[in-house]
Amino acid sequence: MDTEQLSINTIDDLYQVSGVEVGQHFYWQIGDFQVHAQVLVTPWVVIAILLGLSIVATRNLRTIPTGSQNLIEYVLEFIRDLTRTQIGEEEYRPWVPFIGTMFLFIPVSNRSGALFPWRIIQSPHGELAAPTNDINTTVALALLTSVAYFYAGPHKRGLSYFGKYIQPTPVLLPINILEDFTKPLSLSFRPSGNILADELVVAVPISLVPLVVPVPMMLLGLFTSAIQALILATLAAAYIGESMEGHH
Repeated sequence: MDTEQLSINTIDDLYQVSGVEVGQHFYWQIGDFQVHAQVLVTPWVVIAILLGLSIVATRNLRTIPTGSQNLIEYVLEFIRDLTRTQIGEEEYRPWVPFIGTMFLFIPVSNRSGALFPWRIIQSPHGELAAPTNDINTTVALALLTSVAYFYAGPHKRGLSYFGKYIQPTPVLLPINILEDFTKPLSLSFRPSGNILADELVVAVPISLVPLVVPVPMMLLGLFTSAIQALILATLAAAYIGESMEGHH
């Protein structure tokens, strides 16, 4: 009886810990569900920016590209080459939109925290920040990658896909299963932690010397954001290619 009561108390304590929040947050009540509004507002702003830029850049397409069309075609070609390299010549085409979305969404989200004045938008609770500054956004991106990963393998190889978990020996089954759980964890924490650190590093010099000193750091942040986007897009494409090829 004592052991059962101890277990109940432990579960109750864990539940209370799971409800701990840092700072105040803004929520929307939709029916019986409570939605984290800050997590939804800023990604949709970034999506609107990307859609607006793509519409403006592609509204007057020409056979001989000029101006913004050159830039769009260069970025598209880069994404296609990246996807082709990681997934393979035969299977890469259906995955170009997904990898391209990851590659474009992440750097724009990262830099929006430094370039877009989120704090002038008043929120009833808390304040808005870069989408990738919130772990919920990066977890969602990681889960999308995991869904794509687990879809691509069985879709291409059928039930033989699951044979990889017992290769090269069935003894490695737990480790092979654990590996699939560590992939989304890595994709989740890397961008969120990097952007949080970047915003904190830029915020301190801005508060001390707001004119000159922060500019080189913001330029460095622009470079690191592009590197992060390249790394995460490459990892996502590599995971999808690995699941279809069936080898590590």
